[in-house]
Amino acid sequence: MREEIRDLIDQAAKIQGRSRSDFMIDAARRAAEETLLDQTLVRVDPETYERFLAVLDHPPDGEGYERLMAAPSPWKV
Repeated sequence: MREEIRDLIDQAAKIQGRSRSDFMIDAARRAAEETLLDQTLVRVDPETYERFLAVLDHPPDGEGYERLMAAPSPWKV
């Protein structure tokens, strides 16, 4: 592990009052949970799936939708 990465982890662990090992185990656990949650399969009946596809094919329109789409993305600000 590069020294600057270790120092960063140690600094964060110290702020939380934890050891480096505990901090890293918790970070790895959270990353594993996020990965598994990203793979969640949602099952629906054929009618619901068709409605879902219809919404994707014909997104809403109107002033409110246009205003929403024109708003700056938080990750681009």
